[in-house]
Amino acid sequence: MRLLIISIWNRLILLMLKARTMFDLLIKNGTVFHNGSFEVTNIYLQDGKIALVSETIHEAKKAFDAAGYEVLPGLIDPHVHFDLELGLIRSRDDFASGSCSAIYGGVTTIIDFLEPTSNAKDLEMAFRRRMEEAKMCHVDYHFHATIKAPDGDLEAYVLKMKELGMRTLKLFTTYSDSGRRTSDEHIIELLKLSKKHEILIMAHVENDDMIDLNPRFTYNELPKSRPTISEVSEALKLAGFVKAYGGYLYMVHLSSGATLQALLENYPDIINRHFFIESCPQYFMFTAKTLKGKNGQLYTCAPPLRSIEEVALLRRLKDHVYTLGTDHCAFNTKDKRGTLLKGKPLGIGGIEHSYNVMYQVYGEDAIMRMSSRVAKVMKLPNKGEIKAGFDADLSFFKATQGQVIKKHHGRTDYDLYEGLPSSGSFDHVMIRGQFVLKDKKLLESTGCWLVAGGEL
Repeated sequence: MRLLIISIWNRLILLMLKARTMFDLLIKNGTVFHNGSFEVTNIYLQDGKIALVSETIHEAKKAFDAAGYEVLPGLIDPHVHFDLELGLIRSRDDFASGSCSAIYGGVTTIIDFLEPTSNAKDLEMAFRRRMEEAKMCHVDYHFHATIKAPDGDLEAYVLKMKELGMRTLKLFTTYSDSGRRTSDEHIIELLKLSKKHEILIMAHVENDDMIDLNPRFTYNELPKSRPTISEVSEALKLAGFVKAYGGYLYMVHLSSGATLQALLENYPDIINRHFFIESCPQYFMFTAKTLKGKNGQLYTCAPPLRSIEEVALLRRLKDHVYTLGTDHCAFNTKDKRGTLLKGKPLGIGGIEHSYNVMYQVYGEDAIMRMSSRVAKVMKLPNKGEIKAGFDADLSFFKATQGQVIKKHHGRTDYDLYEGLPSSGSFDHVMIRGQFVLKDKKLLESTGCWLVAGGEL
């Protein structure tokens, strides 16, 4: 039925465009990810939009031969931290360098976070500051509002967030030491508001009382400081809240297969319907053992890397992960020097290689987890699919075998994924019908702020 509807739609598009002499651009002979699978077909662009996907050849002002390429919808990273201030340290990638890395990774839209705020007035100020910082972004961008220790009217906060064009609100169940924790009472109220106002509550999920900030811990004791049970217990509690009170919650950076297994066993009916699960490449590719190896301090992140057994379980249950983000928050070697965990910034990079490495875990199933599903749950209209009427965001992937990841385009002085097997490379990337990467060379581009909308 869906294919029939699409066929009818394509015919209507042709009829509507008959008045035009020709399309702006024909992308021909590509192996296109269309309607959930690959097919050799052509894409016609008009005014920065996808006008038609068809095997038939029509007139166009220009043509681009995509033979030999897998043509993907522009990828969307729902979880990045560019230009993030952590005390006296800032993450290395700002919106300019981070978005350049994104382009080389086939990512055409990023979603960053606002500074955590407690009330609607501060929220608007944080939004204005972030918009100014994002002016240098080379890809399209959006923000998640971020709340901490609310001290005002929560509904006013939600309404202000929507007024500013956002439909996602992140909270923390931990970090009480820095005043970022949101109480259970407020979480329940926010879930009720998420149902009323059709927004998505995002949560960093760790039980604050189970985290041990012992100043004597070394970096390879990070999994002991932030144990798996802290994630499992808090995830089950939040899922229970969603079950009891309704609403929509999105768990960011799930780190352990044990957490996913517990959620599936206890709340299978709400998983990825009302309780959405995001994970990140690092939790599939590295383990707690990595922290004890060479340069282990560079792999510190929160939540931390997990045991070999937990990573294996996560891989077995991978189909239940709804979206993939990177939690890209890159630091230089000097920022992570020393053996003590205290004071060490917890974050790693990865946006440039996210599809490359996750393809090895998911195959082509990685695509929807990094495009259409993200657009749907984050309410970004006209993004994430190669479909008539959608933005012409396209990433051209050249698959290879027997290669390894060799370099990156960010500002850090190391790359955790260097030396790992490579699935291929993005040689060309388009955003809204314009090439931003051509023959692996970066072109001038300026991203656009995206306003969220629609229903979950």
